[in-house]
Amino acid sequence: MKRGQARSYVRLQFSALRVFYKFLTDRKKLRIDPLRQLQLPKVEKKLPLILTRQQIEELLAAPLKFPKHRTAPKWMPLRDAAVMELFYSSGLRLSELESLNVDDVDLYTESVRVLGKGRKERVCPVGAPALDAIQKYRSAANVHSGALFINSRRGRISSRSIWLILKRYLRHTSIPISISPHKLRHSFATHMLDRGADLRSVQALLGHASLSTTQIYTHVTVERLKKAYADAHPRA
Repeated sequence: MKRGQARSYVRLQFSALRVFYKFLTDRKKLRIDPLRQLQLPKVEKKLPLILTRQQIEELLAAPLKFPKHRTAPKWMPLRDAAVMELFYSSGLRLSELESLNVDDVDLYTESVRVLGKGRKERVCPVGAPALDAIQKYRSAANVHSGALFINSRRGRISSRSIWLILKRYLRHTSIPISISPHKLRHSFATHMLDRGADLRSVQALLGHASLSTTQIYTHVTVERLKKAYADAHPRA
C-alpha cells in the first residue's frame, strides 16, 4: 500500500499467498499460518464513469457526419449509427446486442427481445431514433433475416468489431475519456434515473438479478446532484 499499489492488486497478491500458506499448513506441516490474522484493505467501490447527454448526442451523430473508409460498404455508417443508438436506447450488454436477430426487434410494439445472463429473456423498449436508425440501416444493407448487425462479409458482427466502432468515432468527438460499450449502458441507466425513472424499472431494463447491482447508479446521480448544488447554490 505504501508503494501506491491498488487495493485490488494487493488483495490479489495476498489471495495467492493465502492459498500457498494453506498448502504449507495442510501438506507440509507448517505449524503457524502467518497470514491467518492479516487484515486486508477493503476493495474500493468506484462509481461508474458516464457520459453527459451532450456527449452522447455528439457520439451518436458521429457516424453520419464523417466520411467512411473508402473500402467499407456504403451502408456501414448507417449500421454503426444503429448500433450506438440501440446501445444507448435500451441499455443492452455487449453480448446481448451482438446476438440480436432481425426478428428480435418488434417495430409495432417498439421493443427488442433480449436473451440476457443465465439465458433469461426480457423485453426492452426502443426509442424512435434507434428504431429509425435500424430501419435505415436494414434497408440500405438489405438485411431481412438472421443476424441484425452484420459485417462487411455479411456475417454476424463480433464483439471486437463493436468495440472498434466506438473507438473509431470517439476520435471525432470532444469526449476526453476512453469509452466502452458498457459506458453507454452506464449512461443509459444514470440518465433514466436522472429523469425520474424508478429503480425497479431500471433494474428490469438492465436485466439485473439483484436490486443492489442497480443501486450503484443512485450513487452516481447523488454525486451529480451534489455537483450541481455546489456549482449553483450561492451558499454551497
